[in-house]
Amino acid sequence: MQTEEILKEVSNLSNAGKIHLIEEIIKSISESDEASNMEQAAELLYSDYVNDNDLTAFTALDCEDFYETK
Repeated sequence: MQTEEILKEVSNLSNAGKIHLIEEIIKSISESDEASNMEQAAELLYSDYVNDNDLTAFTALDCEDFYETK
C-alpha cells in the first residue's frame, strides 16, 4: 500500500479511530526499538559472558533447591 492510499483510508476514520491508530503505531515503533536495543546489548555482552567465569559463577546453583529462611 502506498502512502497516498494509507492517508486516504486514514481520512475516512473518526477522530477516535485516528487517535487509536496513532497510539498503535507509536507502540509498534517503541517495541521494535526496545527489541533492537536488547539485541544489540546482548551481542555486545556475549563475549564477556563466554570469557569471564565470574559473570556466570552463580549459574552453578541453578539446579539447587531454594529454601527461604524464617
